[in-house]
Amino acid sequence: MTWAYSPLPGVTAVLTAEDIPGQNKIGHLKHDQYTMIPVGGLTHYLGDAVALVAAEDMETVERAKKLIRVEYEVLPAVHSIEEAAAPHAPRVFDEEESNVQAYKHVSRGNADEAIRNARHVLTQHFETPWTEHAFLEPECAVAYIDEDEDVKIISTDQSAYCTYHECSLMLGTDKVKAENALVGGGFGGKEDMTVQHHAALLAYHTRRPVKVRLTRAESLLIHPKRHPFVMDFTMGCDENGKILGVKAKAVSDTGAFASLGGPVLERACTHAAGPYAYENFEIEGTAYYTNNPPAGAFRGFGVTQTCFAIETLLNMMADKIGISPWEIRYRNAIRPGGVLPNGQIVDESTGLVETLEAVKEAYDTACKEGKPAGLACAMKNAGVGVGILDWGRVKLVVEEDGKVHIYTGASCIGQGLGTVLVQMIVSNTDLAREDIVYERSNTWIAPDSGTTSGSRQTLVTGEACLRACKKLMEAKSDGKTLFELAGQEFYGEYLAKTDPLGADVPNPVSHVAYGYATQMCILDPKTGKIEKLVAAHDVGKAVNPLSCEGQIEGGVVMSMGYALRERYPIDEDCRPVSMFGALGLFRAHEIPKIEPIVIDKPGLKVAGGAIGIGEITSIPTAPAITDAYYRLDGERRFSLPITGTPYERKG
Repeated sequence: MTWAYSPLPGVTAVLTAEDIPGQNKIGHLKHDQYTMIPVGGLTHYLGDAVALVAAEDMETVERAKKLIRVEYEVLPAVHSIEEAAAPHAPRVFDEEESNVQAYKHVSRGNADEAIRNARHVLTQHFETPWTEHAFLEPECAVAYIDEDEDVKIISTDQSAYCTYHECSLMLGTDKVKAENALVGGGFGGKEDMTVQHHAALLAYHTRRPVKVRLTRAESLLIHPKRHPFVMDFTMGCDENGKILGVKAKAVSDTGAFASLGGPVLERACTHAAGPYAYENFEIEGTAYYTNNPPAGAFRGFGVTQTCFAIETLLNMMADKIGISPWEIRYRNAIRPGGVLPNGQIVDESTGLVETLEAVKEAYDTACKEGKPAGLACAMKNAGVGVGILDWGRVKLVVEEDGKVHIYTGASCIGQGLGTVLVQMIVSNTDLAREDIVYERSNTWIAPDSGTTSGSRQTLVTGEACLRACKKLMEAKSDGKTLFELAGQEFYGEYLAKTDPLGADVPNPVSHVAYGYATQMCILDPKTGKIEKLVAAHDVGKAVNPLSCEGQIEGGVVMSMGYALRERYPIDEDCRPVSMFGALGLFRAHEIPKIEPIVIDKPGLKVAGGAIGIGEITSIPTAPAITDAYYRLDGERRFSLPITGTPYERKG
């Protein structure tokens, strides 16, 4: 690749890879994402940047972009999993030995033997699609040189500290600050760098404030999507519907760079067995690089895909044995003190049975009235888990105004973390609401508390907050007022300690906590449309029940689109071809009645018993909807979005 640029009045800067003072390659976990492709370098997808233009106004920027000339040698592209895995396939990355981005193998017991000895065995192939996050606010960042001569970045992303680390790497200096603005939706799609590093680089060179934002079309192309998966599952049960063993293979397209492809694949594999009590399980997972847009974190983080497979297969098994989908789940449901397929012994907070019981009356009533009803369950970890260091950190600072200011590096992206932390302080100290100020996440005062992902912040940062509260109350124990404590800081941290995947221990702790859910879809038999969705969720201690209900409703609506009609088509040039309005998103007037049921079941020993709920709300929706349509027309569906419904998009 070579390029050239003709100058234009009003242009402040034109930068190429040669202008990067630090490391060109960055990335959330693996540094394989170019800030800009160097001359002679290999582009990996259409969203790769080759040059940056800064000007006084957008009109001049657009004119300048058209004056840049780039010469490419066109090489064969890798369009799909099949092409990526083929012998002698073109390599997406020259330096890699193959297109395999990640491989995971999870095994416990002897799945082959259990299935061989089972009375009933089912095998099925499943496919799930690419999905666009479709957040309301596209990516945007502002960068400038502050009074300390630091490059300060204000961004709407899911971790100020990730922005700090990656931009510091790219600039070759730690004189960087990052701060979160209010985030107009994330859902995993704003964990990776998209505009932050480009804004920082331009500000670094021009010494002027710079704003970089993506158009909707650019956003659709550039940020990582939900991984498409191809899966094969086999399940064996005894004559009573008791699950004896499950064996599976799962393959994903992780697109043009790693992003979080490895952890997504790992979570898909570790949760593919479902929230049930059996210990013969084996799954192989492989993620492949392609030249498609990248895939990364998306609400559910791989579990949404494998849950569709295991829950659909379980519904089929119930029919084969002659019991109801509700009954087969109740017989197999994990209970407190039981052992999950990954070997973890679950604690007293485990509430899957309670979620099943919460929907039973509505399920039985629908069936008696002849209304098609579909059912699915799910579990989802809270916290990173699998042996990865997972710190929560909070600093409570008593300012001169006589108020306690909350500082944490944890991003609040609309999920209500600020509200949760304020409530925890009010509930665990003698402070009133007006005594507390929640500050935005930043990297120069607030301690690093990890990314807002993995349904982790309420639990992990929440527990850190409680520990800081304890220190604050000890300081107030002799009657001191907040004004007398002005200038003091009270720091709390919590490590959610877990065992690595494959740890050589009898019962590894894969995650510090799990949330559980049962969701049910009821159809109108006359119109074929959804009459009602019931979603019962075990959240541990509900810190804010109304917020929990909102999370449930939002997550269910999001996966209605995933199940019924959302598409993110990619053409032969590895280019997304849909505009935002053509993705198939559900509009407000199309949403059926959603009944959220919050199961408040404390038992977890940290964070006051609270367990995260952000991701699990989207996980069991698709298999519940799919099963409801089978009850309506007798047609099994194994690919998403499903066909043959009133919601199917024509053309």
